[in-house]
Amino acid sequence: MKNIHFIAIGGSAMHSLAIALHQKGSIVTGSDDAIFEPSRSKLEAVGLLPEVMGWHPEKITTQLDAVVLGMHAKKDNPELLAAQKLGLTIYSYPELLYALTKDKTRVVIAGSHGKTTTTAIILHVMNYCDKEVDFMIGAPLEGYDNAVHLSDTNDFVVLEGDEYLSSPLDDRSKFLWYQPQIALITGIAWDHINVFPTYEAYETPFKEFIETISPGGVLVYNAEDMRVTALAAASTNRIKKQPYSTPEYTIENGNTRLLTDEGPLPLKIFGRHNLSNLAGAQWICQLMGVDLSLFVEAIASFKGASRRLEVLYDGSSSKLYKDFAHAPSKVKATAQAVKKQYPQLQLTACLELHTYSSLDPKFIAHYRNTLEAADLALVFYDPEALRIKNREVLPPEAIIEAFNHPNLKVFTQPQALHQFLFEQQYHQTFLLMMSSGNYGKLNWETLQAKVASASSDGSHTVTQ
Repeated sequence: MKNIHFIAIGGSAMHSLAIALHQKGSIVTGSDDAIFEPSRSKLEAVGLLPEVMGWHPEKITTQLDAVVLGMHAKKDNPELLAAQKLGLTIYSYPELLYALTKDKTRVVIAGSHGKTTTTAIILHVMNYCDKEVDFMIGAPLEGYDNAVHLSDTNDFVVLEGDEYLSSPLDDRSKFLWYQPQIALITGIAWDHINVFPTYEAYETPFKEFIETISPGGVLVYNAEDMRVTALAAASTNRIKKQPYSTPEYTIENGNTRLLTDEGPLPLKIFGRHNLSNLAGAQWICQLMGVDLSLFVEAIASFKGASRRLEVLYDGSSSKLYKDFAHAPSKVKATAQAVKKQYPQLQLTACLELHTYSSLDPKFIAHYRNTLEAADLALVFYDPEALRIKNREVLPPEAIIEAFNHPNLKVFTQPQALHQFLFEQQYHQTFLLMMSSGNYGKLNWETLQAKVASASSDGSHTVTQ
C-alpha cells in the first residue's frame, strides 16, 4: 500500500496510524472538518496536516491504493461516497491494522479498563529489555514519539484492543479484527451504552473475542473478574487459558512495594487495579520471551501510562493528580487506591460526567458509592455537553441521589467549579481530578499553584 488517504485523519487513533505509515514510506493524505490538539501539532510536524479543513472529494482518485475511514466520519461523507463510486478499497482503522500485521504474532490487550496501562507496562518492559516490537496503544507513551509503530522486521505486534465500533460502515468491535495468538482481558464493566444498550449486548463482543484467538493460542485473563472467568470457562476454543490475580504488595508511608522472591520491590505506581494490570502484563511478557527476573527488574522504573493517575503536583502535605477515569468501575478503583495509599490526607475527588454513558439518566445509578472513599466529592457536568449529545437535563438532585455520598457537591457551571477549586485550602489534601474532558477549560496552572502553595515542602510540580 503506497498511496493511502485518511477520512477523519485528526482522530486520536487515526492520526497516529497515519504518521506511522508516513514514517514507513507511504504517501499519506487526509481530511477532517476539525482537528484539535495534540493531533494537530503532531500531524503538522510531519507535514500531514490538511491545508484546508473540510471534506474534499477531489482528493479521492484512482491513484489511491486504500482509503481509511474514521469513526468521526458519517455514512454520507462526500469523500466516502466518492471512494465508493470509484470502487476503491475502504478500510476501517482496525481492519487496516490487521492487514498490516497479519504475518506477525499479534498480542491483543482487551478489557473495559486497564488495557492502556497493561499495554504500556508491556512496552516499557520490552524497551527495557531491548526487544523491539510493533505496537498500537491508546495514549501517548514516554520514550516513544508516536502511539503506533509498524515495521517490516519485528516479529511481535502489541495492540490495545478496543470493544467500540470499527467504523460508520462496520458495527463490529474493533478487537474482533485482530485474531490474536496471545490475548489478555483485564475485566468487563458495562460501558458505551450508546451502542451497547444492555450489559448482555456489551459482554457479547468479549465472548466473540475469545473465539477469535487463533487455535493453539493463549488467553490470559483476570481471575478476580467473575464475568471474564465465566466467559473463559465457557469457551470451547482450542486455546490455553492462563488466569492471573493481584500479586501481594505492601504500602508504607505512601510507598507501594511489590513482594517478590528477592524481597520487597519499590514501585512508582500504586493501586490494586494497577497491581492487577502488572500481574497480567507479567504473563504476556513471559509469553513474549522475557524472564520473570528481568520483568521484575524492569517494572521498578515504570511510571504509569499517560493520563492515568498523572502527577501534576506531589508535595508532602498536598498533592494533585489527574486521571482519565470516567466509567464507574474505574472511578471507584482510582478513588479507593488513592485513599489506601494516602490515608493521612483528606481526599477531595472531582469527577466530570462527560461521556455519553455517564450523562445517561438510566446509567447514572451505576455510579452509586463509587466516590465513597472521598472525604469531599465534587461532580461536574456541563448542560451544554448534554445539549450537544441530545440528552435530557440531569437535575442536581438526581446526581446526589445516584452517587449516595454524604458530602457531595454538584456543579453545572464551569465558572462555579473553577472558583470553588481555586478557593479551597489544600493543606493535608489529595486533590484527585477524574475526567476524559477538560472541566470547562479549567486553568491547570492556577490549580497547580494553589495546591503547591499549601504544601509544607519545596516539592516540584510535574506538568502535563
